[in-house]
Amino acid sequence: MKILITLLKPLSFLPALLMMYLIFSFSAQTGEVSGELSYKISYKIVEVKNEVLHENKDSYELSYEADNIHFYVRKAAHMTEYFLLAVAVSFPLYVYRIRGIWLFLLAGIFCVGFAGLDEYHQSFVGGRGPSVRDVCIDSSGALIGIILVQLFCWSSLHTPGSSSRKRKKNRKKRRRS
Repeated sequence: MKILITLLKPLSFLPALLMMYLIFSFSAQTGEVSGELSYKISYKIVEVKNEVLHENKDSYELSYEADNIHFYVRKAAHMTEYFLLAVAVSFPLYVYRIRGIWLFLLAGIFCVGFAGLDEYHQSFVGGRGPSVRDVCIDSSGALIGIILVQLFCWSSLHTPGSSSRKRKKNRKKRRRS
């Protein structure tokens, strides 16, 4: 069983690699294609809101409202991408016993570095350009992801009534048998 776990541990980084590919793919879209995609999402949001709240707005009003939230939808997408990347990077690092400040530093530097490289990549894509503001937005999403992984892992390992002494005692009993 230990050999299987040792062999599977490196595969825990696979979600991070997939997330990096996804981010890179979105960044490779031209400004026009990217804008259209996020506008469609913005329009769908206001359309659903219109239906749920029974506002009975026409398409012109929905379009106007979608224009107003378009910027925020784009920036929320940035945060979400890097939140997911941070989670996908932090969990495997935690599995490899990197915790506390070291997890913040390693996962944070990785995500911020990738955000910077992503913005640099966008400078070569038509209709797109690099933005320090986007790196900051990406980094805030990553920071939230790292904090939540830390909290989740810490809370799952430190359940009430389960002291480290009990765990050590149980390990010793298992080793003897």
